[in-house]
Amino acid sequence: MEYQSLRLTIENKIAHLTLNRPAALNTMHPVLWRELTEVLKRLQREAPARVLVISSTGKHFTAGMALDVFGGEGIALDDSSAGGRANVVPQLEDMQEAFNLIERLRMPVIAAIQGGCIGGGVDMVSACDIRLATSDAFFCIQEINIGMTADLGTLQRLPKLIPEGIVHELAYTGRRLTAQRALAVGLVNEVHDTQDAMLEAALQMAREIAEKPPVAIWGSKQAIHYARDHATDDALRQMGWLQSGIWQGSNLREAFEAKQQGRAPRFDDLPPLHSFAEADYRLK
Repeated sequence: MEYQSLRLTIENKIAHLTLNRPAALNTMHPVLWRELTEVLKRLQREAPARVLVISSTGKHFTAGMALDVFGGEGIALDDSSAGGRANVVPQLEDMQEAFNLIERLRMPVIAAIQGGCIGGGVDMVSACDIRLATSDAFFCIQEINIGMTADLGTLQRLPKLIPEGIVHELAYTGRRLTAQRALAVGLVNEVHDTQDAMLEAALQMAREIAEKPPVAIWGSKQAIHYARDHATDDALRQMGWLQSGIWQGSNLREAFEAKQQGRAPRFDDLPPLHSFAEADYRLK
């Protein structure tokens, strides 16, 4: 499916979302935000896939926020009055929501990053579950270089992914974090020589994930995120509640039988979500 800024394909339970404006260095603008939100809500609602790969085109993954976003037909942030400044809060929350959707998606998200991952790109990939990179990739908290504080999730998520001291360094200096150093500090799982090799590795990982029971993958994602933000005792208690809700003995039997029979296991997909507001209800 083609959008103005994105391309989405779904094949063999793998969704592949590609940033698709290479001539513009895949900069982020209101159309991208709108399309990204639409795609993620659809994936969340319909569950047509079991894993999402996010990749890009051209030299850079993304050069970050488009320069024309603020002002003109973009986003107007009014700092001339207290009321205008108060409106900045819901406007930022609206923008943050797109990346929150990545983090909350009912399937794992793998980012495949080539070249520059700048500004809003760091916000985006920080919300993903797994990151792969090419050897020429780099990450930059560009906001400080243009006189502002990063505000779409980088400063909240990065300290939970890499050492805090390195986050301070990147946030204060605007330096580039190379792929090799990103691998060393744990921001990326693997570094590949070429974009093709990286993308094949991402898709192979996606294929492995897609073979597993989706409800158990969902449960694992919930448990990992909860443990990240809570004390161990709380997280263990939550794990008990979670497991009691998603336990499915038939998945264990299917996994064992498939292995014995030398075939791929067959597991149920997650069912679609149905919005209460969209219920077909008629007043009498």
